[in-house]
Amino acid sequence: MTAKTQTLAFNARPKLTAGASIVGKREGNGPLGRYFDKVIDDPKMGKDTFEKCESAMLSEAVAVAASKAGMDIFDIGVLLAGDLLNQLVSSAYAARSMPVPYFGLYAACSTMTEALALGAALVNAGHFESAACATCSHFAAAERQYRYPLEYGCQRPPYAQWTVTAAGCSILRSEGDGPALTHATIGRVVDYGITDINNMGAAMAPAAFDTLLAVFDDTGTCADDYDAIFTGDLGRLGGEIMRDLCRERGVELGQRYSDCGEMIFSREQNCYSGGSGAGCSACVLNSYILGKMYKREYNRVLILATGALMSPTTSFQGESIPAVSHAVILENDL
Repeated sequence: MTAKTQTLAFNARPKLTAGASIVGKREGNGPLGRYFDKVIDDPKMGKDTFEKCESAMLSEAVAVAASKAGMDIFDIGVLLAGDLLNQLVSSAYAARSMPVPYFGLYAACSTMTEALALGAALVNAGHFESAACATCSHFAAAERQYRYPLEYGCQRPPYAQWTVTAAGCSILRSEGDGPALTHATIGRVVDYGITDINNMGAAMAPAAFDTLLAVFDDTGTCADDYDAIFTGDLGRLGGEIMRDLCRERGVELGQRYSDCGEMIFSREQNCYSGGSGAGCSACVLNSYILGKMYKREYNRVLILATGALMSPTTSFQGESIPAVSHAVILENDL
């Protein structure tokens, strides 16, 4: 593994051998519904709290991904997982039922690519033969922590986003079939002074743009070198800002660019500006994107998950919203 400024290049080319995605009913009714491994109709999955449901989704995503990779959970070398809740309770409570080493990660909605970057580094260096990289989020659990109880019925502006109820897991292995994770670019924290907690797309787009430029500079690539470029969950407004920032620097993303938050819900579902949450990019990556790569409809993909790093406390104190975006490059062997 070599490091050049912000980007790690993995010479052993760890393989993403399997992925799994578990989503809620609203997500299953969206444009990508047919790609997901499982759609849950009950928002609590038979549990007595939304938080327990979120943890159960993560556990199931890891189990399904391991099974698809021809592994048992006991075979997983290390679990790298995160979520949006305080003390990472969804991930930690899921990990307590798995007899594997565990790293709890927090980078808000960019945690999926952070997990992939760190998992690839561990596998590439030979510390583990495999790594399970997973994240989750739940609409009702996130609302309770970050905004208001659902019973309050607060009105939100049209540029707000809807937290995705989903969990996704990727299995990285030192050998096997599947696209290789060849590079990971570690994002910098960027803050453009946005203070509106509903406007996360505007807060996160500059971070995604900053990391995109770092990818291009460090790897010597440009937008035309990728079959597809995905951001994590900027939503419709954030995606438009991302395109505008790129145009100002002479970068035209064109039809190859999509945002996971915009993809997961249709406009008719009335989810404001689209989806968000740590489970958003995770479930889209481990269903739609990987499906396209396994079929070789995509052979080189750049994924930049994005995270808003605020908390309820900092928001109440009038702080602005810092953001970060971590990127990974997936490539099929040709």
